[in-house]
Amino acid sequence: MLDLSGQWHLSDETGQYSAPMSLPGDGISALRAAGIIPDPYWGQNEYDLRWISDRDWLLTRTFQATGRNVTLVLSMLDTVVDVSLNGQTVLQANSMFRTHRVDVSEALILGENVITLHFRSAPRAAKALADAQPFPVPFQADNCPIPHGNMLRKPECDFGWDWNIALAPFGMYGDIRLEQHGPRISAIAVAQDHNATGATVTATVQTEGIDDGADLRVSLCGQEACAPVISNTATVSLKFDSAELWWPAGHGKQALHVLTVAVGDLTATRRIGFRDVQLVTAKDETGTGFALHVNGRPVFVKGANWIPADALGSAITPDICRDLLQSAVDANMNMIRVWGGGRYEPDWFYDLCDELGLLVWHDFMFACHLYPATDDFLAAVDAEVREQVARLNHHACIALWCGDNELLGALNWYEESRQDRDRYLVAYDRLNRTLEKALRETAPHAIWWPSSPSPGPMSFGDAWHDDRSGDMHFWSVWHEGRDFDHYRDVSPRFCSEFGFQSYPSMDVIRRFAGPADFNIAAPVMESHQKNAGGNARIAETMFRYFRFPVGFENFVYLSQVQQALAIKTAVTHWRSLKPHCMGALYWQLNDTWPVCSWSSLDHGGGWKLLHHVARRFYADVIVSAVPTADGVELLVVNDQPDAAQVEVEAFAVSMDGRMRNVGTASVEACVDTAISALVVPRAALNDDEILMFDWAANDRPRQSDHFAARPYKAYKLGPASISTEITEQDGQYAVTLTSAALALYVAVEADMPGRFSDNAFDLLPGRPVTIEFTPADPSVTTEFTIRDLHSATHHI
Repeated sequence: MLDLSGQWHLSDETGQYSAPMSLPGDGISALRAAGIIPDPYWGQNEYDLRWISDRDWLLTRTFQATGRNVTLVLSMLDTVVDVSLNGQTVLQANSMFRTHRVDVSEALILGENVITLHFRSAPRAAKALADAQPFPVPFQADNCPIPHGNMLRKPECDFGWDWNIALAPFGMYGDIRLEQHGPRISAIAVAQDHNATGATVTATVQTEGIDDGADLRVSLCGQEACAPVISNTATVSLKFDSAELWWPAGHGKQALHVLTVAVGDLTATRRIGFRDVQLVTAKDETGTGFALHVNGRPVFVKGANWIPADALGSAITPDICRDLLQSAVDANMNMIRVWGGGRYEPDWFYDLCDELGLLVWHDFMFACHLYPATDDFLAAVDAEVREQVARLNHHACIALWCGDNELLGALNWYEESRQDRDRYLVAYDRLNRTLEKALRETAPHAIWWPSSPSPGPMSFGDAWHDDRSGDMHFWSVWHEGRDFDHYRDVSPRFCSEFGFQSYPSMDVIRRFAGPADFNIAAPVMESHQKNAGGNARIAETMFRYFRFPVGFENFVYLSQVQQALAIKTAVTHWRSLKPHCMGALYWQLNDTWPVCSWSSLDHGGGWKLLHHVARRFYADVIVSAVPTADGVELLVVNDQPDAAQVEVEAFAVSMDGRMRNVGTASVEACVDTAISALVVPRAALNDDEILMFDWAANDRPRQSDHFAARPYKAYKLGPASISTEITEQDGQYAVTLTSAALALYVAVEADMPGRFSDNAFDLLPGRPVTIEFTPADPSVTTEFTIRDLHSATHHI
């Protein structure tokens, strides 16, 4: 094997620009590193750099060959690329979602060889394909300023999205190597069958160049079995009377074991976890449920949607993704949804999810557009699905495969499909059936869900506003400007998308804007807001709930407070509906670049206030405050494996911080359904009081939350006179905060990157809070800023 990664030479089709470029990597990052272009993420540079995608680019390098009879292998090649060897075209690639293997023996010479990757302009290639379609195939022009991304098998968010920069980058993000011809193990499909007597693991192995009758051996956890290879296929089963199970985060250990396949001198390994995942869609009095059962246990799914870790492939590394995924687990999440407008991630990504216990809802890569239904397009999709499912099916984390993101809704978004729905519905059905057939033939045991959102198989209705069956995307609060209480008007069976925007944190804003641009109406700030009307919607919502902030930095803080309030309102209510509702995945976990968005993690991995609040509302035991006609009902939700004894205490709290008890309860919280602890009558609270409630489960540390019956702007919060005591030891800071009055959503900010143990909490007199801060660079002294609702909205 000859690895061809490393240093290459980049040039454009005119010869005007050239730079060194390292593979794996992307061309835009290479141009920036060479000083040819400025930082694409700074200011409004994006608009002056779109010319890059309108040109062809060439990557070349030389290498020495000492033998012939070799195969060139390229993975994650982005996207329309002519590959030549010594001037002879050996491959015309047109998909980032396939691994390309081509015999280059005839083009290879002994000694020095020249290999060239000719990257065709993605916008030009996409337009040519669009023009060649037998009928128009619309795309999401509102989201994608670079058109026709639906024509290419490339991450669609590369063409822009309502949270992404639009640069249509090019490059290669996987392997590029030469392999000597010879036998190989090409695919391993792993299936598990669990029942009361144990588990059976079956490996179906595809080979190339192996003689019929050769013994293929499979070993796992000390057991071994073999079967003969017939027509390059062998199937081997291993029976286990007992096995250490793999569990999602919060439900048990993530036990992983190495499965080894051997035939002749060849070996291949896969790391698997013993686990059984079932999607239960039983009919009930409301409609049809949607619940994942793992190892026979119903699991309330808690998590967020995953988009690519960066807009530029060079910046996506295992360490960066591990940090993002670890933050998901640290916020008590047990699932991420790999969204269909992004990409299939590298193997190491799913290894991380296996290790961390993050279930993966995996869309196939189709989102929001309509798509071609030509035979060649569907044949390419068929091959893509078979390859990706064969590559990933063995991972313990893979929970289900979903056909697409929002394609059913897209049938109603375009004039062409509204005028001729039958034609476009048939085109959609051809695509959807291609996906399902390829999945089922590659991994018969895999869970299939046709679309997200969807009421279920063979249903083509609107699942945005139908909460009776299937999964739901609920966007009325953000896109329609509804009150946060509107989240309580729906009862989803499983909500796989919902969200509310905020600004990125100040340390992130300073990476793309100077102080002169610290204004929400400044062109730079507007260029980092890709959702039409997003800034106005954030500001309008503030007027509705809060007194308007003083200064830009307090505006940023308050935008994150209201984002956290919105998502908390949804999640705590929907969790209180358990088992009617069995999952909540908010939009979105991460960002691709520094931008105003729905994420809870900033670009770079820092925690917004929402992520800190998510750690609390996704905790295994919570108390949810649900307003009723008579007052506020406090319901206990328990997602632990076993019942929990929960002590609940409720207080009326005045603005000066005085507390009086308005109820106590002790309940045994079962795991199947939310349990009512107590109802606080409306008359128990004066107009100048909010409801605060504490709870402790099974002698765990006390947790606390509050419920405000009126918008926060209606309360006369006063100065809390927050004092701080800061100690530092070995680069770790402990910050103790004490208040003289009620302080809500207290946020501690640092002047350098790092991680707080908690944030956006409440303070009361006599209840100091100590949090820890771990700076990214312990050698530099850290300064802290404290904000709360009152200080953010009053001149001091």
